[in-house]
Amino acid sequence: MSNTRRPRPRGRDDRPFDFNLDAVQAAAELRPFTVQHAGRRWTFEHMDTLNAWPLLAAADGGDVAAMLGIFDQALGDQWQDFRSRPMPRHKLNALFDAYRTHCGAAVGESPASTDS
Repeated sequence: MSNTRRPRPRGRDDRPFDFNLDAVQAAAELRPFTVQHAGRRWTFEHMDTLNAWPLLAAADGGDVAAMLGIFDQALGDQWQDFRSRPMPRHKLNALFDAYRTHCGAAVGESPASTDS
C-alpha cells in the first residue's frame, strides 16, 4: 500500500462528507474587544475568529509565547504600535484576563481548544 495521495478531481465534489467544517457556526456573537491604552483605542478581534495555526505554534513556547501570539493575531496591523507602548506587567495580566473573559475562554483554555 502506498502513502501517496491521489490527485483531487477537478470540478464539483458531489461525494458525501463525514463532517462539513464549512457549515460550522460560532455558538455566540464574536464581537471584537475594545481597549483604551496610552490614550488610544485598540480593537482586538474575538479569540474565536483568530487563525488557530499560528496560535498552536506559539503555544509550543509556553504561556507567555501563547499570550503574545494571541495578541499579535487579535490586533493584526495594530500589534507593532501597541507593543511599542510601555506596558506594566500587572496591566498586561489584567488586559489578558479581561480579554479572555470577554471571549468566554476559561483560564488555561486556548482559542484552538475543543470541548472534548
